[in-house]
Amino acid sequence: MKNSEKPTETKIAAAKSTKKNSLVEPASDAAADLRELFIDSLKDIYWAENALVGALPKMSANATAANLSGVILEHVLVTENHVARLDKVFDILGEKAEGKKCEAMAGLLKEGDSILLETIPGSVRDAGIISASQKIEHYEIATYGTLVAFAKALGENDAAKLLAQTLAEEKEADCLLNDVALNTVNIVAAE
Repeated sequence: MKNSEKPTETKIAAAKSTKKNSLVEPASDAAADLRELFIDSLKDIYWAENALVGALPKMSANATAANLSGVILEHVLVTENHVARLDKVFDILGEKAEGKKCEAMAGLLKEGDSILLETIPGSVRDAGIISASQKIEHYEIATYGTLVAFAKALGENDAAKLLAQTLAEEKEADCLLNDVALNTVNIVAAE
């Protein structure tokens, strides 16, 4: 680091002041421990999975590539199993299975709807559907990876096993979408 690049006391004080001004006051019902955060995160993904059960058929119906439509329709059944598996996780934890609106998933679903509106039916729309679907899968992969880690840290090994199954299925769905994109849809869309 050059002398001119070294942080000065003034810059350090300004950074500390900015940090203090950026602190967020938690909501009155904010999670106070890891278990509460874990349960809250489960409610979030529970809402998301239920929303997907309703949204995926629309994506499938708007896909023109038969292999894409088929992959999405198959994932509807898998997603229904994810909801059932989450019901079991809530049961294991002695908690009521209930959803809490997942703002991230709501945004991803809205983006998917925008892609449908902004593309004409055909391979370009199919490429957009894959893009939107993979963003959803990546969000789910990140979420389930975190939930597995939380469950293990809390000693909830049975819940961790169920969540790990879902994590593996979300990764598989992402691979299937990637195969459709690389082997057919993107090639046709680029022509």
